[in-house]
Order: sequence, then structure tokens, then C-alpha cells
Amino acid sequence: MAGVRIRDVAERAGVSVGTVSNVLNRPADVSADSVERVQRAIEELGYVRNEAARKLRAGVSSSVGFVVLDGQNPFFTDVVRGAEDEASRHSLAILYGNTDEDVSRERMYLDLFEEQQVRGVLISPYGDIHTRLDRLRARGIPAVLVDRFSGDGRFSSVSVDSVAGGRMAVEHLIATGRRRIAFVGGPFEMQQVRDRLAGARVAAENASVAVDVEIVATEATTVGAGVAAGARILARQARDRPDALFAANDLLALGLLQALVVDGRMLVPDEIAIIGFDDIPFAAAAAVPISSMRQPSRMIGRTALRILLEETADPELIPRQTVFLPELVVRRSTDAPTRAGRGR
Repeated sequence: MAGVRIRDVAERAGVSVGTVSNVLNRPADVSADSVERVQRAIEELGYVRNEAARKLRAGVSSSVGFVVLDGQNPFFTDVVRGAEDEASRHSLAILYGNTDEDVSRERMYLDLFEEQQVRGVLISPYGDIHTRLDRLRARGIPAVLVDRFSGDGRFSSVSVDSVAGGRMAVEHLIATGRRRIAFVGGPFEMQQVRDRLAGARVAAENASVAVDVEIVATEATTVGAGVAAGARILARQARDRPDALFAANDLLALGLLQALVVDGRMLVPDEIAIIGFDDIPFAAAAAVPISSMRQPSRMIGRTALRILLEETADPELIPRQTVFLPELVVRRSTDAPTRAGRGR
């Protein structure tokens, strides 16, 4: 039977493409029943392995490249750990690159991984890199977007619904009595930042009371940028300050909290609430524990690696979009304001 693909074998055996790949490459990792079913399907269909194509796709290094936006953010550390946990099950190594939200560094790492002929690339992109990823795919190196939804469906992606997360965060602030909300985040080249702001605006528009959402733009999503944004807010007249801050990520939220606590004029949460995004460990350990939108960071990494390996085994697979829903984690930083806070 000519033209039999690994996907055909998987369908006949009633297993996933990844299971067929494991039977072909690492049968010891697969149950005896699955091995028998796959081998029977191979015999029935007359599947012949294309070894040359397999080597081209697998590369020579048995490694996967992972490019992240911010290596100092514990969220991405956990995502990479999830990918590493899954990679180790397949005897693969993760080659890691941190772009630090820099387009030139992003390009450098992609060039390096292409030269290394990695099995595939996981990437949390800073800008529009679809053309660059097309070139990788043409050379037999698939790519999966991480923490970024693939709007056009050209590549598989594993992400969290940041629009829903932004909406849920601001709905929570509104429910605690906050009405003057500042979204603190940037740069807006980052899709995640834009999506979280969009969700915040949806919540304000749908509220049964008048709610104002302003933007306090930052140049980065770091603690230092949060401290600077907090200082700008505190420089205003008291009547012009917001009563709640929705930070685009937890690092910004921690910086905002630091600025407010050091200054001492606005008490958290009595006079101003803070909520972040990611739910990194430092959020719960802060001087005032910070509410946050939790992302399943390790699951994101594991899922992305699994999809990448399936696409390595069968390049004809249709790209898929996996989207997780974030979870609201409420802590003291968003307690309802006191009477003193309301009367300010």
C-alpha cells in the first residue's frame, strides 16, 4: 500500500501518533498491548519507515530548542521545567535561549537552533516571526508557539486565554468595590499584554456600575518597571490616583507593591488593591500576599513538547490550538476597601 503515513498507522491501531512514534523509536516506554497493536497495523498497512526523512526531522543532536521572552520570570522557568520533564521521557535535551524581549536575540537563537538541526523549536515569541518559522519548517524543523495563541492557525500553539484572564481579574476588582482601575503593563508589542488589557476593558464595559480603566504603560514586565510605574502613580494628587491596579504580570505587581509599601501613603488593600497575572511563588510570599491569575505553567510546557514530538513524527498533522483557562487566586491584596479607604 503506497503512501501510508504514520498517521494512518495510528488510526488503524487506535492510538495517538506519539504512541506510534514511541513504538518505532522507544518501544520500552510503551505498553505491550500498544506495541502489539501498532506492529499489527504496520503489517496490515504495509507501512515502510522513511529513515532519511526521520533523520532530517530528528536532526543529529536529539535536542529541542526553547526560546522564551524573559528568563528571569519564574513563570517561564516553570514552563521550561514542564517541557524538560516531558523531554526527559523521550531522551531529549532542551537547548534554552532567553530573548529578554529583544528581537535581535530572538533571531540569533532561532539561527543557532537551525544550525544545530534541533528536532523542533518551542518559542514564546516577542514579535511576528511566522516567516522565520516557515523557513524552519521547510527544513524539517517544526515549531510550536508557547504562551501565544496562533491566530492564523499556521502553527500549533499552547496558550492561556489572556483576554478571559484580564476580564476575570477586573471583574474581581469591581466585585470588591473598586471603580478607578489602572492597567499597568507593556510593551504593547507583546500579544499577552494587549490581550489582558482587552479583557480588562470588557469587564469594565459589562459592569453594572461606572468603571474607569486607564493605562499606565511600562517599557518592560519587570519588578523595576513596576516600581517606576508605582512612583508615577504616587506622584499624582490623591484624588487622581486609582483605587486598584491590574498588573500585566506578577513581576510588575511585586514592583508596584514595593513602591506603595516603601512610600506608605496608600495602604494595600485598604486604599488600593493589586492583582497580577501568572501566580508565581513570590506573589503568595509578598509582604502583602498578591492576588493573581494562575496559569498552568508546567502543563503548558509539557503539552507544547508533546505536540512538537507528534508533529516531528508526522509533518502532515494539522496545526492545533490548545488554550487553557486561567484561575483566579484571591489573596489579601484585593480585600474589599475599608470605610477609611472609601471615604478618601
